[in-house]
Amino acid sequence: MKLGEGVEAAIHCAAMLAGVDGNSTMSGAAMAEAFGLSPSYLLKHLNQLTTARILESVPGPAGGYRLARPAERITLLDIVLAVEGREPAFRCGEIRQRGPVKLDASAYVKPCGINAAMLKAERAYRAALAEATLSDIVADFMNDADPRTVAASCAFVERRQRPQKVQSSSQPSKA
Repeated sequence: MKLGEGVEAAIHCAAMLAGVDGNSTMSGAAMAEAFGLSPSYLLKHLNQLTTARILESVPGPAGGYRLARPAERITLLDIVLAVEGREPAFRCGEIRQRGPVKLDASAYVKPCGINAAMLKAERAYRAALAEATLSDIVADFMNDADPRTVAASCAFVERRQRPQKVQSSSQPSKA
């Protein structure tokens, strides 16, 4: 099964956003810079993650993106489906019913064995992705990656995150 480069970019960006402080955000341009990607290319995938409610887009000069829910509640399957769509990777075209060896429809009552095997594999693949959370990925990175990589990544997030102003509860409501 081949996934697009957008899946890798989306997972890396979500993992990076798991490291921002509180309600802080990070711009799409900063994430594109971090991973050497075109900002316009990455924006497409950030929008897909926002539409899927994995990320939240915050407007304004200090805006950007942040996780829409805790990293423990975001699975790799959530991200893959947001970028690649919900359709199975294998789509049976029932080609066994075409060409010079085809028979009438009564010969094809049983489901295609190839389709059944491929859908079984897809279910296993999706189940494995559903078990892996973003927080698991981040924890594994923090524990297992070269310490220089961890330090560089954390320093980048620290420099490029955008703190959000929190409205004080002592201010009158404009409702």
